[in-house]
Amino acid sequence: MARDRNRIKHGEGGFTLLEVLLAIALLAMALPILLGLRNFDLELQERASELTVATLLAQEKLLETEISGQYAIGESTGEFTSIPLGAQMTMQIAPRAVGYTWKRTIAPTPLELIREIRIKVSWLRGGLEEAVEVSTYVFAGRLTF
Repeated sequence: MARDRNRIKHGEGGFTLLEVLLAIALLAMALPILLGLRNFDLELQERASELTVATLLAQEKLLETEISGQYAIGESTGEFTSIPLGAQMTMQIAPRAVGYTWKRTIAPTPLELIREIRIKVSWLRGGLEEAVEVSTYVFAGRLTF
């Protein structure tokens, strides 16, 4: 008996029940927090991906408008169903940018021959509408020498 008491006095007895319960309690609090952060990170990554796609689609539609050279004042809307400019034709046309819509606004400016082109790309995210808008100014007249 005296021998067993000596071991406990010198710290050779191992972990106490209180120490084990405290360690389990800390793990029980930390694990849900860490899993929540992981889910939050995945949601941020998904939103960043959607913003990137929307920005590229808006830039594509803006370039398409500039290349067409037609700058009639007004608004037009649509979906991204056609093949983008410069893409090669394939045998199978898959729907692209499902859920994204665009709105093009061509507005006059104080300078008669300059037009403002605004492209707004929107999509639904969790029941709320998200949007990205890009704009530029173009020369809408004819150069004469």
